[in-house]
Amino acid sequence: MIRVLLADDEQLIRTALATLVNLEDDVEVVGQAASGPEAVAVARQVQPDVAVLDLQMPGLDGIEVAAQLREHVPGCGVVVTGHGRPGHLKRALATGVRGFLPKTTSAAVLAQVIRTVHAGGRHVDPELAADAIAAGDSPLTPREADVLELAAGGASVEEIAVRASLSPGTVRNYLSAAVQKLGVTNRHEAVVRAQAAGWI
Repeated sequence: MIRVLLADDEQLIRTALATLVNLEDDVEVVGQAASGPEAVAVARQVQPDVAVLDLQMPGLDGIEVAAQLREHVPGCGVVVTGHGRPGHLKRALATGVRGFLPKTTSAAVLAQVIRTVHAGGRHVDPELAADAIAAGDSPLTPREADVLELAAGGASVEEIAVRASLSPGTVRNYLSAAVQKLGVTNRHEAVVRAQAAGWI
């Protein structure tokens, strides 16, 4: 029996998925969580064989949870589900995630991917993989990405400087570099472009 943890902040989706997955003869949902930190805590408690994590959850996203599970529950295979962008897929694979599926995946396909991951294999949605290859790597440095992510909420240069522990001049330099690298005209367009690619 493959023991599965399901983590999704949308209760209706999570409980419906648990019901469908439990219909499989060889798969049993042994834990559920509604946030990233809860997923880590439940996984440490129930020690699942496979964790199916929503990409976007409160507290920690699915990829951040995957990184913690690799440390605390090393035998657990991880599948991430979400409306993934190319950058998310690359981050996930770098973190050791072995399955990546869109939220539109059927329960039958999810069950098969759980089996594949449990057996040590990988499964990445082909369309998402093609998009990731086409998008290429992020041109942003980690610090530029951090500053651009802080700018996404409409924060002023001074606010970003305080939150990032940088001087306002350094923040302007990072934003200017990001705008130039992304081939756009201002930081708002840079945020939109980087978010669309999943780089922030």
